[in-house]
Amino acid sequence: MAEENSRSKKTIPPYMKAISGSLGGIVEASCLQPIDVIKTRLQLDRAGAYKGIAHCGSTIVNNEGVRALWKGLTPFATHLTLKYALRMGSNAVFQTAFKDSETGKLSPQGRLMAGFGAGVLEALVIVTPFEVVKIRLQQQRGLSPELLRYKGPVHCARMIVREEGVLGLWAGASPTVMRNGTNQAAMFTAKNAFDTILWKKHEGDGKVLHPWQSMISGFLAGTAGPICTGPFDVVKTRLMAQSKSVGELKYRGMFHAIATIHAEEGLRALWKGLIPRLMRIPPGQAIMWAVADQITGFYERTYLTNAPL
Repeated sequence: MAEENSRSKKTIPPYMKAISGSLGGIVEASCLQPIDVIKTRLQLDRAGAYKGIAHCGSTIVNNEGVRALWKGLTPFATHLTLKYALRMGSNAVFQTAFKDSETGKLSPQGRLMAGFGAGVLEALVIVTPFEVVKIRLQQQRGLSPELLRYKGPVHCARMIVREEGVLGLWAGASPTVMRNGTNQAAMFTAKNAFDTILWKKHEGDGKVLHPWQSMISGFLAGTAGPICTGPFDVVKTRLMAQSKSVGELKYRGMFHAIATIHAEEGLRALWKGLIPRLMRIPPGQAIMWAVADQITGFYERTYLTNAPL
């Protein structure tokens, strides 16, 4: 029993979690950027210009070229790398704080709280400003630099700060906090549950999942969040896309945006872009966890299970 308790207290340090998450984020961003561009265009489409995912993608390619599907890749990739590093590292810190001091075990409630805390932190520090820049770039149509308001991510950020103030980079922060906090609480809890149920994998046991096993667990864990948080994601996108420099703001905040969208476009509009979100987030989680689990699994096997107790 003493040996079991001692081993259960040995965990992967937060910096290793951060490294594994950042590397997974780079791979994910490179693979899935086109789906994110399509999702953003669908969420911003109030006039019904796009008839669906395939029509939106083909319209972008026909009118703007294939490269347009990778608009905003630089801030998206940077944002994912930093976001996953902060998410994985802070979640590890929060989990340590919520563990029982005697047994070293983490309760389901503690796991949920740790995930929610990590989601709130990433939303405020990383996600909101990067997504504001990304969405402003993605909503621009065309590829000719002279026709574009924003010439790139740095120019876009500078324009927002100059015209709207520093807080302009945190437009839509409230729904982003709600979306990310809820998403990460569900995701970390579900990933741990699927690892245990499907593969009998427990953190710190030294067992390294095969990449396909990690992908299945990550994919399943990534499905619930988009369905539950669809309205927050749509509102976040609308709030981030509007600029104070081009006239009066249509939406005055999260609750006003929800009410306005519901009144003008119907209840289903609050889940616009859900299918491309489901096409991007679960596969993204599958890719990220496949990379992250290999790194943390190697660390567990090398430094935890072989270390003297």
